[in-house]
Amino acid sequence: MSDIVIYGSGGFAREIAHLIEDINKVDNKWNVLGFLDDNMDNHGKEINDLRVLGGKEWLSDKENINVVLGIGAPKAKKVIIRNLEQYSNIIYPNLIHPSVTISRFNHIGLGNVICEGSILTTNIKFLNFVTINLNCTIGHDVEIGSYSTVLPNASISGNVVFEECVDFGTNSTIIQGIRVGEATIVGAGAVVVKDLPPKCTAVGMPAKPIKFHD
Repeated sequence: MSDIVIYGSGGFAREIAHLIEDINKVDNKWNVLGFLDDNMDNHGKEINDLRVLGGKEWLSDKENINVVLGIGAPKAKKVIIRNLEQYSNIIYPNLIHPSVTISRFNHIGLGNVICEGSILTTNIKFLNFVTINLNCTIGHDVEIGSYSTVLPNASISGNVVFEECVDFGTNSTIIQGIRVGEATIVGAGAVVVKDLPPKCTAVGMPAKPIKFHD
């Protein structure tokens, strides 16, 4: 078994711990050492039988330690990874739930998490630290940029492109061939039928930008 720590200790981090338990039922691969949290008030706490070991400094003297992000917010993921660049001893594995349907012709980068019940067809490309939540469907030739998060029950049609740090909401749908710009937030239940610009929040059916942000 390989040692792994979960970065974060909130709700999604607990879901990651459960995902790893399910992986281990099929392939006894991971030994979860605990959580890491930069909030010092949480250090030493026990959460779902796992201890909060400390913050990022805990990693400084470890050799070849596996780390998975237990945080879903795209911007937060990007900040954490930048803060961890000082450590050359970290390995970022991909965690894929055993129930996921996924083609062997897909390209998956580093540190991606694909949760229970999702279906990924063929020739899909993920960059790094992408989160695919529960029961999502992703069609052929989709490209998803680093740090992006797809929330539960979302449906992504073929040839869609998500640029970096896209946050795609629960139960949202996007038709084929659409591009979503960097750091754009798509609200829950939205239906995206036209390209969306970077750094906006888009909601509705059809989805339209309602505000822009940095």
